[in-house]
Amino acid sequence: MNSQKSKADSIIFRRPELKDASGIHNLIKRSPPLEVNSLYCYLLLCDHFRNTCIVAEKDRKVVGFIAAYLPPTKLDTLFVWQVVVAKPLRNRSLATKMLNKLLQSTPVLYIETTVTPSNDASMRFFRAFAHAREATLLSAAGYARDLFGDNSHEEELLLRLGPFAGGNQTIKGDIL
Repeated sequence: MNSQKSKADSIIFRRPELKDASGIHNLIKRSPPLEVNSLYCYLLLCDHFRNTCIVAEKDRKVVGFIAAYLPPTKLDTLFVWQVVVAKPLRNRSLATKMLNKLLQSTPVLYIETTVTPSNDASMRFFRAFAHAREATLLSAAGYARDLFGDNSHEEELLLRLGPFAGGNQTIKGDIL
């Protein structure tokens, strides 16, 4: 596996490994309003979906993570499930660097994600990402509040970004 290191920040970008699941889980626990899933979920992401996820590592600690996958019926689309950056490293474009690296290694035409209307940071991030890549950003109904059972969860809006140049349906080898 190849990894890439940013000399300025001493940050390594790479595919997640099983040993990263606990660090990812702990990072998300320290990053409200992100929903914390089970450690088992992060083990699966690091194992089954490692080719469409990315870890940012600094000083041998997980400081950033993007969980993403290719929906089976939309192989030209990367669905971004969670984006997290450690608090001390926020506002340094780390999430943007991770997502750019994912697009380089997973050539797709579109990115989709769901975001709650109150998550201003995520909304700003995806708007800025689309703008910087000269991509369209569309918003539509995603998952209604009542689908979450007890209604304690906000609705999730579906965001669709793209198209991105160079996308195709063939997954290339490890570029990270």
